[in-house]
Amino acid sequence: MRQMKHMGAVAALAFSAVLAGCVSFGAEPPPSLLTLTPTAIAPAGAGASGTLAGAISIAEPDAPAKIAVARVPVQVDDANIAYLKEAVWVEKPSRLFRRLLGETIRQRSTRLVVDDDEAAVVSGDMLRGTLREFGYDARSQSVIVRFDAIRTSGDGQVRTRRFESIVPGIVAEAGPVGFALNQAANDVAGQVADWVG
Repeated sequence: MRQMKHMGAVAALAFSAVLAGCVSFGAEPPPSLLTLTPTAIAPAGAGASGTLAGAISIAEPDAPAKIAVARVPVQVDDANIAYLKEAVWVEKPSRLFRRLLGETIRQRSTRLVVDDDEAAVVSGDMLRGTLREFGYDARSQSVIVRFDAIRTSGDGQVRTRRFESIVPGIVAEAGPVGFALNQAANDVAGQVADWVG
């Protein structure tokens, strides 16, 4: 009887091992996830107050399909795009970039900045736009961040401007590309902050 129980336990373990080899709960996770970190952060306790007319709302930028994913696009040639191996964003780049814009403007000015999903509710200035490029160009071995900004003021005036930052000489690996994208995104956010004033 004991021998039969022992054999049953061994068979159950063997079956479990075989089953574990057949079942997959998704792809192997990447070694790390990419994010954007502001080079300048407003200190703790810093705040701003004011009227809605003086506030600036930052909407999540639009992005083409190649950027609206958690992967880093690689422009191989004029007609082909690939994705960089093991380079995965912690969330959509457009959301990360909106928060980076908000923190940069908040740090460089005394304006009231609203950069969450309710940004459209606040009147005053509205900053929105399209993240045209946010990836790696294999032909020039460069990281490119390009943002077409649209600023609408409370009085109905509309201004547009293109901002761009290129970091050349980057090898096509997740670590260096992620570092360069963070550098270029901070550069663009600084340019936008200076434009917004």
